[in-house]
Amino acid sequence: MPTNLDTDLLRAFVAVADSASFTRAGERLGRTQAAVSQQVRRLEDTVGKRVFERDTHGVRMTRDGEVLLAYARRMLTLNDEVLALMHRSPTVASVRIGTPDDYATMLLPEVLARFNAAYPDVMVEVVCDNSPDLVAEIEKGRYDLALVTRKAGEAGGELVRQEPVSWVAPPPYPLPPPGHRPVESLDPLPLALFPKGCVVRDLAVAALDGIGRDWRVAFTSKSVVAVHGAVMGGLGVTAMEACTVPPSLRRLGAAEGFPDLPDVDIALHRARGTAPKPVRLLGDAIHDLVGRQMLGRRRPVAAGEARA
Repeated sequence: MPTNLDTDLLRAFVAVADSASFTRAGERLGRTQAAVSQQVRRLEDTVGKRVFERDTHGVRMTRDGEVLLAYARRMLTLNDEVLALMHRSPTVASVRIGTPDDYATMLLPEVLARFNAAYPDVMVEVVCDNSPDLVAEIEKGRYDLALVTRKAGEAGGELVRQEPVSWVAPPPYPLPPPGHRPVESLDPLPLALFPKGCVVRDLAVAALDGIGRDWRVAFTSKSVVAVHGAVMGGLGVTAMEACTVPPSLRRLGAAEGFPDLPDVDIALHRARGTAPKPVRLLGDAIHDLVGRQMLGRRRPVAAGEARA
């Protein structure tokens, strides 16, 4: 019989996934380690799957947990948006942001949550599209802010942070069937990509062309969750900003025959003219928090090293 997912359980699950620790998740949520552990067990009972493997080495997410994580983030974001919308005053101000789908999923949730806590009467609308299209639209005044990707060193917008780009493949099969070949060894190389116009897509195919590696587009979507799923399912290899790589996927490098990819810039564009106070405040919050996330990031994972 269908059941409902409790958002409190999902928040505990996401906190453990982000911190790789029940203790640190408890500190973040203001709960004890035992309480967080109990919430995760209740979530596992609800979905009928193990979402974490616990051993002496720490906490590792299962494949079922990785699938659930992407949906949990989206559900919590939607839950918070609905509550913010319902609690707004009749004369609410609004801010319209354009950003690629992966940044909306991986970079903006903390920013929006903090902004909403401080300014609950300001409605925020996020529209997802390719970076070049968003830059063109903000110049026409259709967005207040745009958080986009650009090639390193390009002009336009305010540099928020520089981000490494990684080749990404599915995790190795524990017991591969006879004759199985890793997707990264196939010729031509199948790719799972964002649509044409994506800056990282252009860098990836240019790098493959530069070493004479044949490739084909096996999957395309504007949704980062869909691209993650395609790679997890073995449909192809992708390239993405390091901050958008799920922990379960495997990074590739020179040892697997993949060329280095240049870093990209994450840049913030603001609409021309004098911005209303809510727009200025949210723009400053994005600049501060997204940039700070880069400073607080852990060591990049080496080529071929699976992230635990």
